[in-house]
Amino acid sequence: MKRITKTAGMLGIMGCAVMVSPYALADDSFWYMGGNIGQSKAKIDDKSINRQLIDSGFTSSTINADDSDWAYKLFGGYQLNHNFAIEAGYFDLGQFSYKATTVPEGTLNGKINLKGVNLDLVGFLPVNEKFSAFARVGANYARTEGTFSSSGAVSGPTDDTPTKTATHYKAGVGLQYDLSRSVGLRAEAERYRIDDVVGGQGDINMFSLGLVYRFGRETPVQPQVVVPIKVKTQEYCTILDIQFEIKQDVIERQEKEKLAVIGTFMKKYPDTTAVIEGHSDNVGTRDYNLKLSQRRAQSVVSYLVDELNIAPDRLTAVGYGETRPIADNSTREGKQANRRIAAVIACVTDIAGLKVTPARMTIAMEMNFDPYKTVVDQQYYNELANVAKLMRADPAITAAVEGHAAGRVGKTSVSDKDAMEISQKRAEAVVDHLVSKEGISRERLSTAAFGKTKRVSYDTMLKGQEENRRVNIIFNYVTK
Repeated sequence: MKRITKTAGMLGIMGCAVMVSPYALADDSFWYMGGNIGQSKAKIDDKSINRQLIDSGFTSSTINADDSDWAYKLFGGYQLNHNFAIEAGYFDLGQFSYKATTVPEGTLNGKINLKGVNLDLVGFLPVNEKFSAFARVGANYARTEGTFSSSGAVSGPTDDTPTKTATHYKAGVGLQYDLSRSVGLRAEAERYRIDDVVGGQGDINMFSLGLVYRFGRETPVQPQVVVPIKVKTQEYCTILDIQFEIKQDVIERQEKEKLAVIGTFMKKYPDTTAVIEGHSDNVGTRDYNLKLSQRRAQSVVSYLVDELNIAPDRLTAVGYGETRPIADNSTREGKQANRRIAAVIACVTDIAGLKVTPARMTIAMEMNFDPYKTVVDQQYYNELANVAKLMRADPAITAAVEGHAAGRVGKTSVSDKDAMEISQKRAEAVVDHLVSKEGISRERLSTAAFGKTKRVSYDTMLKGQEENRRVNIIFNYVTK
């Protein structure tokens, strides 16, 4: 007779945290499959064997045990989201055996083989973009096959090839390192609760390495390398200011003369493009105002295309609703000012031929930040010195510093609150630099935080995330 009692095992693995592109991006759900191979470990219960021999009138002189073997498992699963997956698999824990030599002279030999299937819930905890810890808990249905034999004075059991099937728990922990978006390397320590063939229960420990393949995720992982970039500057002009009556999107006759200015400008400079911005006051719901402002912008685009023969691919209509007021919505005059259209087009230095001087000219300088960082990088010091020089040369210039954030850092989502907070800190850091290092009066500087609401690129790629972590400095010129 034989009984196996299993011991606890722990696997300690150290991982190197390397920042790379995320494997889980816009779509966090997918199917995967894989396999592990490693070693299973059991402890042969020598005391139990001795008791059984003594009960039969024998004592054992030696017990030789083979308590480890190669083991493997095959699995498939469905990733529900970043943190949870359901996984099913087949496992073979190998074979364990012992040989007891007895007095009076004889031997008792026992072997056990363990195979089965399992269903687990797996929880993941990302450490960085490439490295995750995970834990699993589930059920296993195992078949235990025994083989017993004896010699000499020892008589074997009545059934020398007993079998047993039973359902028990299983649990485990592991680490996963993503070689690419589609392939990952796993190291695991698992415990399987099983029944032996003689009425006992215990645990078999399995320590293994394996690979996992994710279906439909073949895009390769690209390393996240922070490379100093050349400071980008954008220059654009706003040369249109059309206001609307409450809840109206129809262009009045007197406003069409202003649109003729846009037409003249774009015909004179055929390489320019324009973004027609629609805005509203805060009367009504935000959703209604957003749609209303979009209709206002589109009506201007339609007029420029149909009446002034501007190519439609040079024009873009964008509705901002009530999100960008330029006046106080608590007053009638403020509401009127906020119900408006602006045309933002690429600036040129020669504006001869236009009958209306631009009402406002702005220049935007883009500054990028590392994830969760708010400190102004030294690479921007020279550009900020130029900003200060420009503002000192013309005391009438004011600057609005706009802070922005990405919606993700790697594969981790950034909350609206955190994005707004960090974008505000970035804008304040730039203002503090201009005040403390360049001597610009704080009264001439303002800050605005937009969080992740005005992304310029998709957050599904690291390059897009980098472009969204930015500060824009807007210089305002008021012409007389």
